[in-house]
Amino acid sequence: MEGVESTNSSAQVREKNDPGWEHFSLVKDASGKKKYRCLHCGTIYSGGGINRMKQHLAGIKGNIGACKKVPHDIRHQMQENLKGITEKKQEIQESRENIGSQPSIKSVLASKQVVHRADMAVARWFYDSCIPMNALNSIYAQKAIDAIAAIGPGYKLPTYYMMRVNLLRDCKEECQLLVEAHRNSWKESGCTIMADGWTDIRSRTLINFLVYCPRGLSFLKSVDASDITKDANTLCALFSEVVEWVGVTNIVQIVTDNAANYKKAGALLHEKYANIYWSPCAAHCLNLILKEICSMTHVKDIANKASKVTILVYNHIFLLSWLRKREGWKEIVRPGATRFATTFITLKSVHDHKHDLQALITSKYYSDSKLAKTVKGKEATSIILDNKFWSSCLIMTKISGPIIRLLRIVDADEKPSLGYVYDGLYRVRKAIKNLFKDNKRLYKPYTIIIKSRWDSQFRQGIHSAAYFLNPTFQYDRDNYCQKPEVMQGLVELIGNKEVCSKPKEAMMEVRLFRDQLESFGKPLAIKLATEMQPDEWWRMFGSSAPQLQKLAIRILSQTSSSSGCERNWSVFEKIHTKRRNRLEHQRLNDLVYVRYNLNMRNRYDFHLISFYVGFIFCIFLIIFYTYRFYHSMLVLGLLVRKGVTIL
Repeated sequence: MEGVESTNSSAQVREKNDPGWEHFSLVKDASGKKKYRCLHCGTIYSGGGINRMKQHLAGIKGNIGACKKVPHDIRHQMQENLKGITEKKQEIQESRENIGSQPSIKSVLASKQVVHRADMAVARWFYDSCIPMNALNSIYAQKAIDAIAAIGPGYKLPTYYMMRVNLLRDCKEECQLLVEAHRNSWKESGCTIMADGWTDIRSRTLINFLVYCPRGLSFLKSVDASDITKDANTLCALFSEVVEWVGVTNIVQIVTDNAANYKKAGALLHEKYANIYWSPCAAHCLNLILKEICSMTHVKDIANKASKVTILVYNHIFLLSWLRKREGWKEIVRPGATRFATTFITLKSVHDHKHDLQALITSKYYSDSKLAKTVKGKEATSIILDNKFWSSCLIMTKISGPIIRLLRIVDADEKPSLGYVYDGLYRVRKAIKNLFKDNKRLYKPYTIIIKSRWDSQFRQGIHSAAYFLNPTFQYDRDNYCQKPEVMQGLVELIGNKEVCSKPKEAMMEVRLFRDQLESFGKPLAIKLATEMQPDEWWRMFGSSAPQLQKLAIRILSQTSSSSGCERNWSVFEKIHTKRRNRLEHQRLNDLVYVRYNLNMRNRYDFHLISFYVGFIFCIFLIIFYTYRFYHSMLVLGLLVRKGVTIL
């Protein structure tokens, strides 16, 4: 008993030493139950411990109301205190996991029969609960098994309530720490807010908010906008809440789809925060360009003919079997229902199979079949043997090729893409003109569509400024676009004092970059201009222009599309299924928040490895070219000493 009393008393002493007690007093109600009174706002709380009270002072919502009268320094102190406790718990947990992940002697010596029994137990659980098999591929699967094995027999699974409430809350807090860790990179390289709307199976309108930076995508939250009017002013107010949370000075741009209300909301946001620009989703714009080209009569006709050929082949297994025996055969890509790019990818795929299809149609194997004598068979035969059809397929492939290549660049999250949009569309128009040998009558129908989208959506100063600052294009003198709008976009960006604090110095530094002077003129800088990521290139070679360097890094570190939001809807669909359609919005939001951000650390670790590999490669190149330079100088010096005349 004495030991128990001493343990309890020591625990109470440790608890009383907590800095949170300086701001609370203990009171008792009529029944003698202990309660906590905040010394700042006077509010009395019952239930929970000092940790919950510190959340009240720190302003962490969800478990307790935030104190509105606590001084800022004390609020910060409590936030740091709670953060330290969470990090310490996480370190202890990770050390336990590391210990648990080591195979024990017992597990190593376990017989095949015992291992099979354990495998069967896991399998029955999966089969009974209809758990997808790819759940075993999760990096957290083995960690979970190791942690259970470390406890040993008798471990009880968490209850339904714990999994649904307590553990979800703890996982969310863990993910919040991961998101918080990204704040430093948001401040250094700037970030992009993505927003995109979606309607779920209960007809609720949800708006997703994600933050992009070179370290990766972070899911912030989804907002149920079913009961609000989605006009420009309302959306602007909604965006402002997210902006204030992320940090006004951290944000470079907000990217949304191209709807008129989102565009207007973006303009209002720029008026409110001059340093934040609105940009349309580049992937959405390019898809709309492809959609308009698809709607042209002659393109519809070509796509319809290609569809008839693929339907004939894939609806008759004996034809497909014959083709699959051909050397080097690859399956024909078939058009999707919503993605317009797949129509042109199909045309290319059909054209790539021209000789195989013609060999099939002209073979005795096909001509002797009943299918060859049917109306559909004869129609497909005439299409496959029509040279005009094949030349049209080739032309459409060459027209759509540059657009699809640009779409793949902007649709990816791995690398910043803002610095490639202007050049991509410029090259698309140039390629189409070259294809038709500058025959205005032939190329005009396509370039009008592209120019219309460019003028109405893509003509943003931030895009042209990013194009100017990208060394890949700036130093490609033969293909660089000399239109005045490029320099005008840069001047407008530098002239914005909310974006560039020293515009005069930055404008003076533009000449150094453009004319390859000082650090920009180093042979290695020119060599790596086309091989390195533009933002990394500026970090390494932009030292002669510190003001312009800071601006260039922030601009060239951004994405140009909100595709990350669209991909996140697949997470919603996995969680919010027809069987789980009664999930309230907050729990759905928490589940998606945890599911998406849990993988953020793994994605970042992969990119970190890639960065170090690239960094080592750059160091190797620097050493290699430095050696070659000094070796050349040494040879040159020897030749001069010997009196050799160098022309």
